[in-house]
Amino acid sequence: MQIICDTVNFHIGDPTVVTIGKFDGIHKGHAGIFSRMNEYRRQGLKLAVFTFDVPTSTLLTGEETGVLTTRAEKRRIFEELGTDILVEFPFNEKTASIGAETFIDEYLTGSLNMKAIVMGSDCRFGHRGLGDGEMLRRHAHEYGYEVEVIGKLRYSDREISSTLIRERIAKGDIAGANEMLIHPYFFYGEVVHGRRIGRSLGIPTVNLIPDKLKLLPPNGVYFSSVDHNGTRYDAITNIGRKPTVEGEVSPIGVETYIYDFDEQIYGEELTVSLYEFLRPEMKFDSLEALKAQLKHDVAEGEKWHKNHPQT
Repeated sequence: MQIICDTVNFHIGDPTVVTIGKFDGIHKGHAGIFSRMNEYRRQGLKLAVFTFDVPTSTLLTGEETGVLTTRAEKRRIFEELGTDILVEFPFNEKTASIGAETFIDEYLTGSLNMKAIVMGSDCRFGHRGLGDGEMLRRHAHEYGYEVEVIGKLRYSDREISSTLIRERIAKGDIAGANEMLIHPYFFYGEVVHGRRIGRSLGIPTVNLIPDKLKLLPPNGVYFSSVDHNGTRYDAITNIGRKPTVEGEVSPIGVETYIYDFDEQIYGEELTVSLYEFLRPEMKFDSLEALKAQLKHDVAEGEKWHKNHPQT
């Protein structure tokens, strides 16, 4: 996959099928878009995704909103979905002021050599979001491209959206969020050194530090799995500060116990996927009390995974 970032000056020589969006939380509604784009791809067009290098809300509201999918995580999913070209367009005051018609002329049909576009029905682009499917259709004959607009999917009587998924994650309803996502809610990153408390208790763990923008579910223990070097392992994961050993003000981490796994993988990258909430994070009076609870958690996790082999 070719990644174009940190520039507004680029040109794709091959004809493309394009989609545009923030793609925060790549969900089953997006899956329909990529399915149709891959049909164009089989006809010879390059599959191109146009998104932004930072969350648009950061500039528009001045606040950093937690993201469902980090930049690194998006790259992995886009490649898996068949993307040939990923454009992470700089989003700043200058680029946010580009008019919608200028955007079609200079970037979609110019830089991206677009011959088809597949987009969601709520997709907007250009200054003040004035560009939409109707505008694209008005210019289609002039520029020689096709336009397809994909309708929204629904879940639990509401349209699937990043907003709805974010609500579920914030409440700890990981299972509900996963019903809408292409992949179970996950963290991708590098394994870092911890204090080896888990190893001293006979329950060694791997630790990730989540991206500062990553939306975190409530602190607690979750049934999970780990993907490492092409192999998936059942696991349980604690999201939180580990108050028994680290204190109440330590940074939030993602600490995972992988069943039947004792490799040293510091510095390597892996993916931790969450499935369901088990219990809230707790502070124990002693390491022995913590060890007893961890053994109980592991037993509950083994039971859960046995009953959910599809994960």
